[in-house]
Order: sequence, then structure tokens, then C-alpha cells
Amino acid sequence: MPRFDVLVVDDGSPDGTGDLVEELVQAGRVHLLRREAKLGLGTAYIAGFRYALEHGYDAVCEMDADWSHNPNDLPRLLEPVARGQADLVIGSRYIGGVRIMNWPLSRLILSWSAGVYTRAITRLPVHDVTAGFKCIHRRVLEAFDLTRIRSNGYSFQIEVNYRAWKAGFRLREVPIVFTERTEGTSKMSRGIVREAAWKVWELRLRHLIRKL
Repeated sequence: MPRFDVLVVDDGSPDGTGDLVEELVQAGRVHLLRREAKLGLGTAYIAGFRYALEHGYDAVCEMDADWSHNPNDLPRLLEPVARGQADLVIGSRYIGGVRIMNWPLSRLILSWSAGVYTRAITRLPVHDVTAGFKCIHRRVLEAFDLTRIRSNGYSFQIEVNYRAWKAGFRLREVPIVFTERTEGTSKMSRGIVREAAWKVWELRLRHLIRKL
């Protein structure tokens, strides 16, 4: 079983998450990065990436902290990266079929349609374009100018995938089962959907302009 350290990025959570994690930090393999306010999902990921790079980690796994992603799947995401078979591995809800538990049909249709829409515009060879369960080799993150990643919603995942793919890194999807959270509420909003809808066009157009 590979060794995993845990970093919790606490975006000023009002529910006391940071205080609870603080008690676990003493164990040595749990780390806490506190931020004073809700600065957005994308910037939280970037803060976590920077922490991992600064502390010498070779691979970085990102996942939700609401049990939608099963920690037992982490070794399967890490293995292709550790073996040098892929540079970015996605825990996919859609590869080889749909593996989502307890989502309403409307949410499923929206997520599936986002993948079709994104692939049609960007040609990105990924089924689950907005998946937040990933394992990324540090060389991918080192190749990015993280300050240029401006997405702050689910489009953050699309942008990371697209930039990695266009930079020539190897992407792979492995099937996972996604289970909708039982506590709290989803961050999905119309603003997030609009950001993602525009972002795919922005990524595609920027790439075309650079080629010209």
C-alpha cells in the first residue's frame, strides 16, 4: 500500500472543519492549509498544488472531502503515474459506463452534456471532463504557470486537463464510483455553468491564436 499524506485546504469553513483537522495534524501525515475567507475552488486547488511542489511531493492527488470520492480508489489513480504510464490520471465517472450514485436525472444530464459539449469544441480526449478526483505528476504542475489558470469553478478541471493535454502530457481515465454527498449542499450554480460554457471556447480560441 503506498504512503499518502493528506493536505486539507480550509477556505474559511464556518463549520469548524479547520479546528477538527488541527487536532489530526499532530499525527504527522495530516496537514492543514488555512485560508481566511472563501477565495474559490480553483484558487484552493492551486494553493494545494503549490504546497505539494514546495514540499517535494512527486505526485499530487486531488479529491473532494465529502466522501463523494472513495479514498480506497487512490492507489488505482496513483499506480499509472508511479509506473510512468501516465502523467495525469482521472477518476472517471463515465469511462466504460455511468458510475454515479444518488444523483437526480437533471444533474446527470447536465454533467454528461458538459462532457459532450467540451469534447466537441476542444477535442479533449477525456470522457469525464469535470472530474475532481485526479492524480497528477509534479512535472505537469511544474510545466504550468499556475497564475494563468483563472477558472474558479468546475471549469478548473477542464482547464487543467486541456493544458496538460496540449502540453503533450499523457492523460488516462480509470473508472471509479461517485456517490453523492449525504451532508451539505452542492456548489453547482448558474454562474459556474456559465463559466464552464465560456471557458471551453476561450481555451480553444487561445490555442488557435497561438498556432496562427
